[in-house]
Amino acid sequence: MPKRDYHNYTVYIITNRKLDVLYVGMTAGLDDTMERHMAGKGSKFSSKYNLKLLVYYEDFQYVNDAIKREKQLKNWYRQWKINLIEQENPN
Repeated sequence: MPKRDYHNYTVYIITNRKLDVLYVGMTAGLDDTMERHMAGKGSKFSSKYNLKLLVYYEDFQYVNDAIKREKQLKNWYRQWKINLIEQENPN
């Protein structure tokens, strides 16, 4: 397999329909990850709270940048995350 010049890493936030619970994750394949979440085979946490709605994502070229952003978002207050989601995705 040839080495790719550009990698794509994604930091994402998923929730349930009521925005009761927010989950911040990082992946190298958002499509596959969302398929697993939709099938209830994602993380145990997302399965437990039925988190299947993608409400926010950011793409990064370098994995270290994605990991840094994921950690940053995980340390944010809940309201900050909701404000970020509503700023980019008001619906």
